[in-house]
Amino acid sequence: MVDPGPITPGQVSFLLGVIPIFIGWIYSELLDYRKYLVPLKPHSDNNLVELGDIAEKDDDKADLLEGGLARSASVRFHNSSIRTNIIRFLSMEDSFLLEHRATLRAMSEFGAILLYFYICDRTELLADSTKNYNRDLFIFLYVLLIIVSAMTSLRKHNDKSPISGKSILYLNRHQTEEWKGWMQVLFLMYHYFAAAEIYNAIRIFIAAYVWMTGFGNFSYYYIRKDFSVARFAQMMWRLNFFVAFCCIVLNNDYMLYYICPMHTLFTLMVYGALGIFSKYNEVGSVMALKIFSCFLVVFLMWEIPGAFEIFWSPLTFLLGYSDPAKPDLHRLHEWHFRSGLDRYIWIIGMIYAYFHPTVERWMEKLEDCETKRRLSIKTAIVSIAVFVGYVWYECIYKLDKTSYNMYHPYTSWIPITVYICLRNFTHQLRSVSLTLFAWLGKITLETYISQFHIWLRSNMPDGQPKWLLSIIPGYPMLNFMLTTAIYVLVSHRLFELTNTLKTVFVPTKDNKRLFCNFIAGIAIALPLYCFSFVLLQIHR
Repeated sequence: MVDPGPITPGQVSFLLGVIPIFIGWIYSELLDYRKYLVPLKPHSDNNLVELGDIAEKDDDKADLLEGGLARSASVRFHNSSIRTNIIRFLSMEDSFLLEHRATLRAMSEFGAILLYFYICDRTELLADSTKNYNRDLFIFLYVLLIIVSAMTSLRKHNDKSPISGKSILYLNRHQTEEWKGWMQVLFLMYHYFAAAEIYNAIRIFIAAYVWMTGFGNFSYYYIRKDFSVARFAQMMWRLNFFVAFCCIVLNNDYMLYYICPMHTLFTLMVYGALGIFSKYNEVGSVMALKIFSCFLVVFLMWEIPGAFEIFWSPLTFLLGYSDPAKPDLHRLHEWHFRSGLDRYIWIIGMIYAYFHPTVERWMEKLEDCETKRRLSIKTAIVSIAVFVGYVWYECIYKLDKTSYNMYHPYTSWIPITVYICLRNFTHQLRSVSLTLFAWLGKITLETYISQFHIWLRSNMPDGQPKWLLSIIPGYPMLNFMLTTAIYVLVSHRLFELTNTLKTVFVPTKDNKRLFCNFIAGIAIALPLYCFSFVLLQIHR
């Protein structure tokens, strides 16, 4: 039974905002099409203008920005005042619509996808079906994907280390993207098939994602030393732009998509740890003090009874969540549980990132050793890693769900470290990756959020996705194939659209323009919301 819930001012605001954008985009496409149908008049000054436009388009094609937005369109957008742009848009000025056709197309596509989310999850236009777990099918599908990936996308990389200049490739980008990809596939299959027996493994995967948040952000800030407002805004945009609109359109709490607030929190903590007194980051004692301070903050917030509730209670409006199936739980229970499970692992990621150059230099020396000594050292490392992993598996992993969760915050670093050791112990292993999984690893945020609404179904605001979206009722495998294809395609497009719109609205080196864009967003959203609120009150 579908329960879409009451219509909210946020949903009405979204519709009121997206409709003129969609109309503007359609009109801009017609203008662009008509421009090529109208022949050039001989000896006309307009010819020079149109020829200039054509030359400018050719330059744009050579200078595509990330996500497919032309450079000239981006520059023109930022060089005009916000108020002027709004007036030109509302008046449907032809030149403005043509200049920003790519932006209007991206915004329209993004809005259409969100409407598709609503249709799939909150209407009865499409059916739903129950989840069914079959271990044999689960393993078959995953192993088949690995085989296909190995046969079609195994690639060798010859990237050089920025530290040593050699092809050490320890924890390189290809490897971490692949790591995220194969974990994400299992994570999604766990949800789709309700594979409850791998619950503990899923906890490890989520810990590994958080570990990479600490590792990746520390590496960036420590090496680049870029603590600019623009970089911070881009980071927040990447993590929260898409999910914010999902919360508005689907009328869900932010905490339903708990991965987003978790990664936002730990990203902010890494940013704060390295940003405060950043000029002393090169001093070892200062860095040790910063890392110790991170441990202390986490200990005080999560280990001291009552401290968590006191600190986070003012943000209950943002981080609170009430599961319709468990209405008696405290609003902050979900946030406490989710963030607490991985409260230390992001700091472990920071530590590994700090010692990454040291480990790379050690590995470089190891590769230069004589063969017998190199093999003996590597054999010892692998043996220890396998033994530790086996002990962890027998003593910790095999515990029941509730008992395992008690140990997880203090032990999740063990399987992560074991995996890193086994994945990097030879140069051959380090230099290859499965690019299919690496590609999937780049869109993990989009696949995580999208699964709730166009692959699975919750059927109600704030509901957990307990059902499967059924486009072909009665044919579960055909339905799985079709919904998965659409789901992955849409997730990839959302990744590209998020980056495209980030290029437009979050300039990299213009804080004044960034601030103006922020104020303009509030100036547009607030009147829309107030008007929608009044409209709904009148209707009721």
